[in-house]
Amino acid sequence: MREKQIEQKLVQETRKCGGICPKFTSPGFAGMPDRMMLLPGGKIGFVEVKAPGENPRPLQMARHRLLRRLGFKVYVLDGVEQIGGIIDEIQST
Repeated sequence: MREKQIEQKLVQETRKCGGICPKFTSPGFAGMPDRMMLLPGGKIGFVEVKAPGENPRPLQMARHRLLRRLGFKVYVLDGVEQIGGIIDEIQST
């Protein structure tokens, strides 16, 4: 499965639970995650989408660490089977 297909499924599943998952662009601040997952109740998480088996680049990993230090949930998604768990974890925080 390609990265784009995984990303599309992420957006669909987020909508099913009443949320949105907009593409996150940050001009001038490279390496930020691909998507923001915004769920009912003010729940937020950041999702980096990768093709199966691929890993984030070093700059992306640095941005993930920064966001986690700030208290945000950050996920690396490389398979559709992970989506439900990500949604559940964000909803439970």
